[in-house]
Amino acid sequence: MIGAGPIGLFAADFAHLHGLNTIIFDSLNEVGGQPNLLYPFKQIADIPVFNTISGLDLVKNLKDNILNKVTIQTAHRVDNVKKENDSFVIDEEYEVKTIIIATGTGSFKPKKFPLKTNEEMEKKIHYFIKDPADFKNQTIGVFGGGDSALDWANELASYANVKLIHRRNQFRGLESSVEKLKKAPNVELLTPYLPKEISIKDDQLSIGLKKMGEDQLNYQLFDQIIVAYGFRANNRFVKNWGVDLEGPHIKVNSDMETNLDGIFAIGDAINYPGRVPLIGVGFGEAQIAITTIMRKLFPEKTLTIHSTSI
Repeated sequence: MIGAGPIGLFAADFAHLHGLNTIIFDSLNEVGGQPNLLYPFKQIADIPVFNTISGLDLVKNLKDNILNKVTIQTAHRVDNVKKENDSFVIDEEYEVKTIIIATGTGSFKPKKFPLKTNEEMEKKIHYFIKDPADFKNQTIGVFGGGDSALDWANELASYANVKLIHRRNQFRGLESSVEKLKKAPNVELLTPYLPKEISIKDDQLSIGLKKMGEDQLNYQLFDQIIVAYGFRANNRFVKNWGVDLEGPHIKVNSDMETNLDGIFAIGDAINYPGRVPLIGVGFGEAQIAITTIMRKLFPEKTLTIHSTSI
């Protein structure tokens, strides 16, 4: 399994349910993927069974399900995959029968704050939030207009004074999140502004904001800032293994198998007509892929698909 986000963790558990030995690789230092890294405190409302569940609790539940059942290798980016006879050799060290790619949108790096900074400034610039309470009683700037920016601003508003800066008047996130921020007494929306200057003043970040269509800068002081300009994601490394892509996504058939026999892909790494990028959809794709793997590895076996019958 390549990728230890929610889809990869669930797939590993479902594989164990069918008696398959699984090893999971992830380039990050801990499992959980984007929910763990980008929105651990967000209440996710589209996970089957749960009315809502935080990203942190979702990852914890999935991880607990595979505790002592599978091998997990974090901080391991898979670079080399070679087919040898009826197996695959990963990074010249691990031999496996099949591979499932569950890398989501791929290895991602945050888009950096677009101003020249020094080491002192960088200590006050963040691209992820683990605990909003770390910013208690501070003035925090959140830069961005998507769901991550809105979610972080809403969470931080319980602890800090928040200023949300976006280059447009309209936000790209949920309108309900915008309305919640507008009602918060300690939140200020600054639109449409772009950051143009940055310096340190009295141990705070002084950032000059340029309003669209105007020349004069609006200087704001922040104890720290959160940058939510998105991420540069990339799954193109699989081309080196001979896996076909359609645009940025991995091409699969209805069994979630790529053009290479024995290599499957699931979750947001793939796309097909009608697919929606939901975690629940990825869970179903994991079950399809593993059911197909079982039929390929054990064609003589009568496969029990439903867990209620296992």
